[in-house]
This record gives sequence, structure tokens and C-alpha cells, in this order.
Amino acid sequence: MIKSQIKAAVERCFVEGVRRGLWSGAAEGRYTIEVPKREGQGDFATNFAMVAAGIDKRKPRDLAVSMAELLGSEPMIARVEIAGPGFINLFLDSTIWATVLPLIHAQDKQFGCNNAGGGRRVLVEFVSANPTGPLSVGHGRNAVLGDAIARVLAASGYAVWREYYFNDAGRQMRVLGESTRARYLELLGLPNVFPEDGYQGDYIYDIARSMIAEAGDGFKEAEVAFFKDRAQQAIFADIDATLERIDIGFDSYFNEHTLYEDGRIHEVVDALRAKGLVYEKEGATWFKTTEMGQEQDRVIIKSSGEPTYRLPDIAYHCDKFKRNYDWMVNVFGSDHIATVPDVMAGVRALGYDDSRITVVLYQFVTLLRDGKQVKMSTRKATFVTVDELVEEVGPDALRFFFLMRKPDSLIEFDLDLAKKQSQENPVYYVQYAHARLCSIEKMASGQGYAVDLTEQTLKRLVEAEEHALLKTLADYPAMVAGAAADLAPHRVVFYLMELAAQFHGFYNRHKVLTGDRELTAARLALCCGLQRVFRNGLHLIGLTAPESM
Repeated sequence: MIKSQIKAAVERCFVEGVRRGLWSGAAEGRYTIEVPKREGQGDFATNFAMVAAGIDKRKPRDLAVSMAELLGSEPMIARVEIAGPGFINLFLDSTIWATVLPLIHAQDKQFGCNNAGGGRRVLVEFVSANPTGPLSVGHGRNAVLGDAIARVLAASGYAVWREYYFNDAGRQMRVLGESTRARYLELLGLPNVFPEDGYQGDYIYDIARSMIAEAGDGFKEAEVAFFKDRAQQAIFADIDATLERIDIGFDSYFNEHTLYEDGRIHEVVDALRAKGLVYEKEGATWFKTTEMGQEQDRVIIKSSGEPTYRLPDIAYHCDKFKRNYDWMVNVFGSDHIATVPDVMAGVRALGYDDSRITVVLYQFVTLLRDGKQVKMSTRKATFVTVDELVEEVGPDALRFFFLMRKPDSLIEFDLDLAKKQSQENPVYYVQYAHARLCSIEKMASGQGYAVDLTEQTLKRLVEAEEHALLKTLADYPAMVAGAAADLAPHRVVFYLMELAAQFHGFYNRHKVLTGDRELTAARLALCCGLQRVFRNGLHLIGLTAPESM
């Protein structure tokens, strides 16, 4: 908000400098306005002089002096300092920062939202877990990350469509059917052969038991395909219920088998073959990915006649393009890192602009209890499920901890910490700040205090802690816009943690309800603004904002 105003002021001065012949216009759009990392270097700084000097073959400090003179006439800027070889540090009038409070109160739940997306259509594909078992913790990070990305994009004016790619075809589904049939026959005491690489989890027994409860041995002659369909239905119902528990939903589900049924798989192969990019070798069909910049060619149809997963993935992405999305975002685990380039090569080879696809790769999760890695679930085979994690720590902690690191960073999820009802727990620390602010508002209302947003009253916010809070509040809209542009919802978590630390520090040093009614009204305005931003930020990443704790 304030940063955009300062940017506009610098741009006005830049244009005026061009008009006066102080520098050329070649540096337009190339310099930056940033918040300095060190105290004492101003509220904002620009590298204009450094950039323009390189282009115009001038001394940076000479250009900095000229720009400083022009900026001195801008009403928001109290003073300008030139540092080093030509960096320009801008110090604002201290009363400027309080102007964010009336805006927060006026916009309320919309504060922080922007229209950077301009209504562009974005398809966010996430989770897309095979319906062969319950959602694991790794799938949980995918779900939370994808949902948070969709939320920040929607807050930035994009028309977001959420899609789950339902992998209901291929070898893994056949093995699921074989596993379920074997367990069904086993429970009936009938001869059976469990597949060597079958699914071992107790959930397969649960599905088989439900089928026996329904029809006894009535399904003993059924084909593997029948068992596959029944298991798939049961497992996806479980997945859907898990996602609902953590408030994640989808606009559509795309079924992989439709790509086979309507011939789109073969259309891709034929189109690549027509371009000379397909050949046969050792009974398999190969895609000449080396022609598309890859190190080696890839098999797309095995000698058994079964497509590898690259082929349906290429067909699926072609379908996305045909649906005319402006931007397609895929959230994948890091185990996809080797296959993504092959799929993008296929998309390019078929004439589509793969720059419209962004893949977010995330690292997996390690669970810790008592400082040791949790390796096995007590109820489910060899993995911990999202349901188990929600039961232990709750949906808010699950979401917060999954977003506490950048997607490409490993997460060590400390179960003991996530359950603590103390300020050691980061999600508790942030939510407690919101609850404390709600308590202050109720107490103030009960004592007859009211928020006063007049300029005269807000001038009473002069403490260093108050200025720090106001600056952070003013940065909220830019943070949201940046999180959307870079598909980085972890920045919302970082922001909330910083804001919570600043607020708790302020509250420990200064009373809000004082004997001075004007000062109380000013601090109450600050607290009400903080409460709204905490609420907005928590909701932005799918967490609740409790009013009491």
C-alpha cells in the first residue's frame, strides 16, 4: 500500500528527471524500490542511480544527488540520504504509517486482496493421489500446499479452478483389485494368491470385510476388475472424507481412464509419430525426447502394450490447454522431478506453450515424536495417514506446520511441539495473538472505549514498537500479492509469525487501556487493525481465528 505510493513518487521524479535531461529514460522499469534489511537505512531504498548510471555511462552518485533533490519535494518523504556509491535511502514522515489503519477498518475482510490476476483463469491441480490407499502425510503436504496456493491466487484476483487428477487406470489399479480379491478370498477361507507387490495395509482387509458383510461369498467368482472398482470407490470415499476434515474441496475430478476410452492417448502417439518423434525398439514405443533437449529418449508404451505414466500425463496436459486456461499450476512431490521435463517436452512437441505451466515440487515430511523419527503407523501398514495426524494435532496445526517451510525444503513435523498449548508452538503463538486482540476489544468496549481513526488521535502512536507494527500491517497487501505471484504461501506463515512476535512484544511493554483516553483510542485502533489482519491472514491459509484460547 504505502510502498506502492512511494514507488509512484519515485516514478514521478524519474519522469521529471527525463524531462529535465538529467538522465535518459532507458532505466524505466529496471530499478527497484525495496525495504532495507538494516535499521537506519530508511523506510525504503532505491538502486535507481546504480542502474541508470550503468546505462547512461554516468557516475552513480551524481545521479543520486539529482534524484534526491527531486524526491525532497514529495510530501510523504521526510528526508533523503545517499549511501555508498549511490544508493538512495528514503525516510518517511512518521505519521504516514498510521494511515493504514483507516484503510484496514474500511476494507475489513477484503484488506490485502488485490486484482493482480485480472480475472485470468488458473487451473491448480493438486493432491491427485492414486486411489490405492488412504492419504499419507506426504499427500497431506500436497493437499495443504495446493489449497493454500489456490487461496492466495484467488485473493489476488485470479479465477481459480481446483482439480484432482484421478489416477484410476494402469497397473497400480490392477494390483489393487488383485490385492482386494485375495484378501476377500482369504477371509472366506478360500484359496487365494496375494500379488507379490500387492497392497499390504489393513484397509484392504476392511474393504474385503465390508464386501463379505454385504454379500457373503457372493463375489467369490467375480473378476479382478470388479474388486478393483469396489476398492477404488471405498478408498476414494475415504480420501474425500479426509480432505473434507481439513476443509479442502475441488471444482472437478479428472478421470485418467477417460483418456483411454475416448482415444486421446492414441491421438498423442499418432501426433508425435507424425512429427517423427516416435520409434519402435525392443517391442516398446519410444518418444524422442532427445530431440526436445532431454538427455535420453523415453519409453511411452511398454513392450506389454501398457503406456507408461508419461503418456497419459502428456494427454492430460493437452486437455488442460484445450480448456483454455491462462495458467496451469501443478503441485507434485519431489519424486516427479525426473518426469516433469519429459511431460513438458511432449507438450512442446505437440505445439503448446509449456511456459503456461508451472510445477511446484515439494519435499516430503518427517514426523518426530520425543525427538525421534516416527516410522510406522499403529493402524496402517507402513505409513502415517493424514487422518491419524489430524486426530493427534488438529487441522490447524497440520496446515500451519505443512506451510512453515518453502515447498522445496524438508519438513520435520514435531508432533510434541504441535500439541503444546504454549507460545513455544508457533501456530498457538499466532492464534493466541488474535485471541488476545479480541479480548482487548471486548474489554475496551465494556469500559466505554471506542476506536478513533482521526489523524489527530493516530498521531499519538509514536512508540518504536507501534511504528514497527504499523509498517508490518502496511506490508500485508504486498506480501499477499507476492505470495500469489511466486506461488509461495509459506510467506503468509512467515508474515503472521513476525507480526505475532511484534504484537506480543508491544503488549508486554505498553498498556492499551490507559488513563489517557486519546492514547487508548489510538492504541485500540491499532489493536483492531491487528486483529483484522491476523484474521485475514489465518483465513487466507485455511486456519481458524479463535476469539478465545
